[in-house]
Amino acid sequence: MSAATTRPEEEQQAQTGLFGEGELLEVAAQQPRQEAPRAARVMSAQRDQVELRACDLDSVLADDHAARTVWAFVQSLDLAPLYARIKSVDGRGGAPAIDPAILVALWLWATIDGVGSAREVDRLCERDDAYRWICGGVGVNYHSLADFRTQHEAWLDAQLTRSIAALLDRRLVTLNVVAQDGLRVRASAKASSFRRRDKLAQLHAQAQAQVQALKRELAEDAGASSRRKQAAQERAAREREQRLAAALATMERIKPAAEPKKAKPSKRRGRDHDGDPPAPPAPEPKVPPEPRVSSTDVDARVMKMADGGFRPAFNAQLAVDAATQLIAAVDLVNSGSDMGQMDPLHQAVQQRYGLTPDHWLADGGYTKLAAIDALTERGTQPVLPAARSRNPDINALAPKPSDSPAQAQWRSLMASHWGKDLYVWRGASVECANAQLRRRGFTRLNVCGLVKARAVLLWHALAHNLMRMRSLNFAFMA
Repeated sequence: MSAATTRPEEEQQAQTGLFGEGELLEVAAQQPRQEAPRAARVMSAQRDQVELRACDLDSVLADDHAARTVWAFVQSLDLAPLYARIKSVDGRGGAPAIDPAILVALWLWATIDGVGSAREVDRLCERDDAYRWICGGVGVNYHSLADFRTQHEAWLDAQLTRSIAALLDRRLVTLNVVAQDGLRVRASAKASSFRRRDKLAQLHAQAQAQVQALKRELAEDAGASSRRKQAAQERAAREREQRLAAALATMERIKPAAEPKKAKPSKRRGRDHDGDPPAPPAPEPKVPPEPRVSSTDVDARVMKMADGGFRPAFNAQLAVDAATQLIAAVDLVNSGSDMGQMDPLHQAVQQRYGLTPDHWLADGGYTKLAAIDALTERGTQPVLPAARSRNPDINALAPKPSDSPAQAQWRSLMASHWGKDLYVWRGASVECANAQLRRRGFTRLNVCGLVKARAVLLWHALAHNLMRMRSLNFAFMA
């Protein structure tokens, strides 16, 4: 054999002798095998699994839950006037009515929770434990909730007085120092709904024509489903026509615009000698704009808000006991100024509780000399800052020759250190109540009219007092 033919065989024999087949298999077995990745084992959610739970509504709510406090407060209220309005009685036909205690508790808890929509309360009664606990298996609907919220303004006012009077009898509240403050609440009406007399008359005529046309169509159509639809359209048109008629009537009651002021004659007189220019003509008097009324909410008025803007709003007034921050009286007006609101609210506190506060705290927006005289005559010392003068050299707290004895006493009090320290108490009392109402959603109303808006304010006042009494550990007495 040649060397060329024997060389590959020699190399193969050398490799075989160096690594035998057994050794190669043993080396391959010692190497780790690469296994395929395996899926992780987890417990996944099974939301379609039907479960049967044996539990009651009382066990799903903690013993110290605030909803239980709401129910205890409702039990201390006088619910007899609400039960007297129910027409379904024993021995007669008719479906049973919803317990008024449930409706009162629902709206108090919804106010504390910051919910002001009846539809949202209706939805929460199906899925939220606190609302379900208050209902106790009784079904409610948003229409009944919405009606109940605004139908009992007088009863809510009486309950506010009754709850504070009970604390006065127990000497937990004194009303020696009362603080007053106002807050602007955005109305339900929009700025574009404010129109002048001619436009309101035009819209009123169109609404009347639409109501008559819908009534004729309703009388001619015989279909039941179509008749119900047209009846709803006719009712909506009739309500719009009534709102426009009320807007026109409100326009008549609004104080007519003042007569344009005559321009003052110029002090510059023309000279007799020739060559001098004649005196400029007197400017024409400006005619004030015609007032406007909202076609949505005739009671709303455009007011200056806290951010400096002008929007349709109401002015809510609060009288708060400075020691406990409990709201003793409320009022709702459509005047954007606080200047004339101190005297009426002071009289309301006197009439409600038969007592006269020693001191009445208010900010500079309430400073009115006639109101200071009136409160002092009734036995209350007003504590409010004096109006600042444009002249920095004039001291607003210095006695003036034209001051009455009550005004001189007020200026002397506010100039003293004790009066200044007492005035600081205003911000720590009524401003806190103001902030709590805003935190719970009392920034914009979803109802129209002074009566309904005042009912919403009373709900907020009762809810605020309830939570303050809970914080102060005041027991509820029936």
